[in-house]
Amino acid sequence: MTTTSNDPYAATESQTSQGKVYTVTGQDWDSVVTGVAEDHDDKIVVNMGPQHPSTHGVLRLILELEGETVTEARCGIGYLHTGIEKTMEYRTWVQGVTLCTRMDYLGNLAYEAAYCLGVERLLDIEDQIPEKANVMRVLLLELNRIGSHLVAIATGGMEIGALTVMTIGFRERELVLGLLELITGLRMNNAFIRPGGVSQDMPAGALDEIRDFVALMKKRLPEYADLCNANPIFKARLVDVGHLDLAGCMALGITGPVLRSTGYPWDLRKNQPYCGYEDYDFEVCTWDTADSYGRFRIRLNEMWESLKIIEQCVERLAGLEGAPVMIGDKKIAWPSQLSIGSDGMGNSLDHIRHIMGESMEALIHHFKLVTEGFRVPAGQAYVPIESPRGELGAHVVSDGGTRPYRAHFRDPSFTNLQATSVMSEGGMIADVIVAIASIDPVMGGVDR
Repeated sequence: MTTTSNDPYAATESQTSQGKVYTVTGQDWDSVVTGVAEDHDDKIVVNMGPQHPSTHGVLRLILELEGETVTEARCGIGYLHTGIEKTMEYRTWVQGVTLCTRMDYLGNLAYEAAYCLGVERLLDIEDQIPEKANVMRVLLLELNRIGSHLVAIATGGMEIGALTVMTIGFRERELVLGLLELITGLRMNNAFIRPGGVSQDMPAGALDEIRDFVALMKKRLPEYADLCNANPIFKARLVDVGHLDLAGCMALGITGPVLRSTGYPWDLRKNQPYCGYEDYDFEVCTWDTADSYGRFRIRLNEMWESLKIIEQCVERLAGLEGAPVMIGDKKIAWPSQLSIGSDGMGNSLDHIRHIMGESMEALIHHFKLVTEGFRVPAGQAYVPIESPRGELGAHVVSDGGTRPYRAHFRDPSFTNLQATSVMSEGGMIADVIVAIASIDPVMGGVDR
């Protein structure tokens, strides 16, 4: 069908194989419907985006509609492409942490952990990681999981008009980011988990702050249940929306809360433990509705389980005062007995004086370790872990040098977005927003 010059949505004439294409840029929906009615055509194609819906990222949806019913839905990705994986080939193994942490910016510590576990497998030092380092990794991963789920629930609520859910969700996330800043020095993109352990020890008073956070969250989390669980308006928007059964999840490789909403208890923390998760007491949360409502309830329940794990981490860390947090091999380990400088960013002057005053050989070694990096034996390793969005895998390849030959990530958001069409087709256009929110994709991880 040929567009006409007076079409308010197409400045020039163009031909499409699917009919007239409307790009919605914020005008009232009635104006689009009126334009369709004038052409006596029931089927239209609408570009929803590319835009930044809440914090999912820049996503484009190509929707074919008949009235308000979606007959076809496709994702357009690549608008946030950063080339991170390729850039990692030109940085040392340790510098790769500062890059991969910027992929999924809501679950960034999971990316650091998966990457470092892959490097440690190539170095054959998995059994040499200090206990305290593993406990700190689990603590940070679970804090990160709570923060990510809070954003998923908050932005999902905002997209359907539940603004109170959004405001309290970001209120709690600020508490999580405050703890991450206390422990790592940064709110996001922490680059704290390093090959061989973590970059530094727990700061003074951190355990008490974490205990206070857990106590407060136990009071705050029931608010979400009170606002949403049995709310008839909330349930009307989510129940039976974005349905995807177990067979569909298995066919598409879907993992995380979307898979567990079918009742299948697949969680790599239980099924293929890493970082000592086998030593913690927690349950795998499932639901049996395979819809958007079930995914919301799973994320809410998983935050309770994360609090249980965090409490166990705090107890263990209290008994590990002064224990090492970095592998003892000085050919691999960056110095971890450091503290953050007064500017909150660099090393403290005391640590710099220690390195410079130890010996000339120690100073030279430190300089070469930081600038050139350590060598990793040739080979390849794939390590999967359970990120807030599902199975996150790091595939690292070494040619024996000081930089990765290849680093590739199996990103759960990228895989899970395949479900967009299955969840959306046959439903209403308003349900597309709910289905996308229930997948909870982060486009930084999709495009990376």
